Amino acid sequence: MNKANYSYIGISFIILVFGIIFIPRIIDRVSNQDVVREDSRSKKVSTTISDSEELAYLIINGEPKKVAPFSFTNQDGKIISNKDFEGKVYLVEFFFTTCPTICPRMNKNLVDIQNNFPNNDDFGIVSFTINPEQDTKEVLKAYAEQYGVTNPNWHFLTGDKSAIYDLANIGFNLYAEQVEGAPGGFEHSGNFALIDKEGYIRSRTDNFGNPKIYYKGIISEAEKYDEDGEEEEISILKEDILKLLNE
Repeated sequence: MNKANYSYIGISFIILVFGIIFIPRIIDRVSNQDVVREDSRSKKVSTTISDSEELAYLIINGEPKKVAPFSFTNQDGKIISNKDFEGKVYLVEFFFTTCPTICPRMNKNLVDIQNNFPNNDDFGIVSFTINPEQDTKEVLKAYAEQYGVTNPNWHFLTGDKSAIYDLANIGFNLYAEQVEGAPGGFEHSGNFALIDKEGYIRSRTDNFGNPKIYYKGIISEAEKYDEDGEEEEISILKEDILKLLNE
């Protein structure tokens, strides 16, 4: 037998070993949804879905709660309304650019989420400022650039103060208030709201089957827990975004 034949036998043996070892592993990953199909339009998404449970609706007076209509100016000077998010999954937060406490943490976490869904036209974020007198479109533009915002569907919105506060406190029940003596002069919720493609607020449920409604936005995925032992929810939020994108 010549050397060429020995080479062919060796190559065939390597291919056989590769198939025995690695093909079952690949099949197992696909079965466990570790490999996400591209038809979700979430290319490069690192998140996996760990269960098949659908997200709950927030039911008010027997009806699922939909996002109240809104229309404000974004960092590029364009008028953005809830209609611009029809057919998209998106997150909502209330913040202000001079916030010395929780806002920087919240927006770093949102950037982390943004980077988990690159180039996905069906995912967006809305950041409503609760200090519109200070946070002009120019200020919001600089803030977005500072934090590395790249998603064209991430809109920082400013406008009529009373309309923003009504939307926060009544529309979303996400607390926001101007408070004398508070750090930065304002107090607000550190939670995010998750909205589906049809404009409904969605979330996981608690141990009693009730919707949790919101997701903690202050604790990062890397931190895992805060000083009080509260567990981060950024990882499950990423997973739930993917669930809604796949609906």
